[in-house]
Amino acid sequence: MQLEFDSQFFMSIVFLGFAGLLCYLYTFFVEKQKRLRSKLMKQGITGPPSTILLGNILELQKVRSSTSKSSSSSSQIPSPHNCAALLLPIFDKWRDQYGQVFMFSLGTTQILCVNHPDIVREVTVCTSLDLGKPAYQLKQLGPLVGQGILTSNGTKWVHQRKILAPELYMEKVKGMMNIVRESAVSVVNSWSTRIEAEGGVADIEIDEYMRNFSGNVISKACFGSNYAESEEIFLKFVALQELLSWKNIFRLIPGMSYLPTKANREIWRLEKEMKEMILQVVKERKETSFEKDLLQVVLENVKDSKLSKEAIDNFIVDNCKNIYLAGYETTAVSATWCMMLLASNQDWQDRVRAEVTEICMGEIPDFSMLGKMKQLGMVINEALRLYPPVTVVSREALKDMKFGNLDVPKGFNLWIMVVSLHTNPEIWGDDAYKFKPERFANGTTGCCKLPHVYMPFGVGPRVCLGQNLAIVELKMIIALILSKFTFSLSPRYVHSPIFRLLIEPEHGINILVKKL
Repeated sequence: MQLEFDSQFFMSIVFLGFAGLLCYLYTFFVEKQKRLRSKLMKQGITGPPSTILLGNILELQKVRSSTSKSSSSSSQIPSPHNCAALLLPIFDKWRDQYGQVFMFSLGTTQILCVNHPDIVREVTVCTSLDLGKPAYQLKQLGPLVGQGILTSNGTKWVHQRKILAPELYMEKVKGMMNIVRESAVSVVNSWSTRIEAEGGVADIEIDEYMRNFSGNVISKACFGSNYAESEEIFLKFVALQELLSWKNIFRLIPGMSYLPTKANREIWRLEKEMKEMILQVVKERKETSFEKDLLQVVLENVKDSKLSKEAIDNFIVDNCKNIYLAGYETTAVSATWCMMLLASNQDWQDRVRAEVTEICMGEIPDFSMLGKMKQLGMVINEALRLYPPVTVVSREALKDMKFGNLDVPKGFNLWIMVVSLHTNPEIWGDDAYKFKPERFANGTTGCCKLPHVYMPFGVGPRVCLGQNLAIVELKMIIALILSKFTFSLSPRYVHSPIFRLLIEPEHGINILVKKL
C-alpha cells in the first residue's frame, strides 16, 4: 500500500514538473512574444506572420537560397548597383506591404525594421547605452566578437559586457603608416612580377590580395613582433567567420547553437584554439618588453583592473577579436568593390590617377598626402554607399525607449537597413543606383537630401572601431595601384554580389592589369 502511494506521489510530482515546464516554455516562446508584438500593433505597426520558434527564418532562408542561385549576371559592367533589391528583396516586399516601419522575427528574437528617415535620425543621435548590442548577435556571432562592446565612454562594464574606447585605437593610426605602406608595396610588387611573367598583361583575381593586405596590416598592428602567431590566429578567424555567416541562420533558432552539430563542434574548436593562442601571445608579451601596438593598448586598459583573471582574459580576447573583425574583412571587401568600380569607370580611374600623381610626385604617399586626395575620397565614399561594409545597423532596446512618436518596448531589436537607405531614390535622386562619386564633392554632409542616412560604418557610440584605419588602408592601396598600373574588368568577371556577413563578390573580382 505504501509502495503504491509513493509511486502515485512520484508520478504526480513528475506530471506537475512536466506541466510546469510546458507552461514555462509556452509563456516564454509564445505569450512573451505576443505581448511584445502587441505593444507595437497598438501603435499601428504590423509585419509578416511568424511561427513559433522559427519566426520568419524559413522565409529569409528561402529568399537567400533563391537569390544566391539567380544573382549571377553575364554583364561585365554592373548597372544598376541595387544590392538591396538583389540580395534582400523580401525586405522591400515587406516595406511595401507593411510600411516604412514593420516587425518580423528571427526565432524568438523580435525585430523592428526602421526605414523612416526621421526615426533613423533619432536612432543615429542616441548615445544611450540602453540602446545596446543585440543579445541575438552575441549568441550568433559571440565566438567571433566575444561579448565586447565598443563605445567612446572608456573602459566600462555595462550589462556585464566589456567595452574599450575606440579613440585609443585612433591615436595609433598614424603610427601604423609604415605597416600599411609596406603591406601595400608588397601587393604592388606581386602584381608587377605577375605582369612580367604573363607577357605584359595579367588577369588577376584581386580578392585574396586585398585580404592578405588588410590581414597583414591588422596582424602586425595588433600583435607587433608576435606576427607569426597572429597569422595562425588570423587563419582561424577567417574559418570561424565563414561558419558564422548568414548561411547558418538556423543557429538563431532557440537551442540550435548548443547542439553538437558538425558546424557547432567546429565553431567551438576554433573559438577555443583562438583564445588559447591569443592568451599565449599575451603571456609572452608580459614576459618580454613593451611594444607600441594595439595589443599593448588593450593590456594597458586592464593593467590596474580589479577584475578577476578570467574576466580580464575574456576582455583581452574579445577586443582582439573585435580588432580583427573591424579591421580585416571590411577593408578587404571594400577595397575589392572600389577596384571593381574604378575598373568599370575608366574616366574616374584617370581622374583619381592624375590626382595621385600630382600629390605624390612619384613617392609612396604618407599620411598627409592621403588626406589631400579628395577625388579618391569621393570614389571611396561612393563605393561604400553602393556596397556598404555594414549592411544592417542592429541595436537592442535594453529598456523601454522612445524615438519620435515610436515607443519601442524593452527586448525589441531595431534594424536600420543601411543598404536600402544608401540607394533610396527619394533620398539620393533618380541616379541613386549609379556610380556617381561627384555627389560627395562637398563631403558626406552634402551628399544627398538626408545625409544622416549615410552610415557605411554604422552610427552612434558603437560605430565601427576600425573606420579611420580602414579609410587610410583603402587610400594607400588604391593610390599605390593607380600610380603603377592601369586596369579594366576581365572577361572572366561575373557580377554576383552575395550576402554573408558582408556584401561580397561571390565569384571574386577579376581585372586585367598592365603597367603604366
